[in-house]
Amino acid sequence: MGKRGGFPGGMGGFGGMNIGQLMKEAKKMQADVEKTQEELGAKEFESTAGGGAINVKVSGTKQLKQISISKDVVDPDDVEMLQDLIITCINDAFRKVDEAQASQMGKYNIPGLM
Repeated sequence: MGKRGGFPGGMGGFGGMNIGQLMKEAKKMQADVEKTQEELGAKEFESTAGGGAINVKVSGTKQLKQISISKDVVDPDDVEMLQDLIITCINDAFRKVDEAQASQMGKYNIPGLM
């Protein structure tokens, strides 16, 4: 008579790995993910716009750290151009952060993480 209940083939579905080993691997992966997040958060990302007239630095956690504006680009009659350059520069720096996060965190291949 066949076995009733339980999992087919023993622990089934874990490729022969027991629950303890699976939990150990999950904790290691969690520690690796946290370390990677810390490393990314500590990095600075830089972007320029307007041929170097605007320069920004942001952290890996998307905190604006520095903004430099060349005096040559400050025109009281064209404030909109200056505003556009600043927005473009900051958004480009944030895009660089997103790309770095996707590149680094993508190696973990955890659905729903990023």
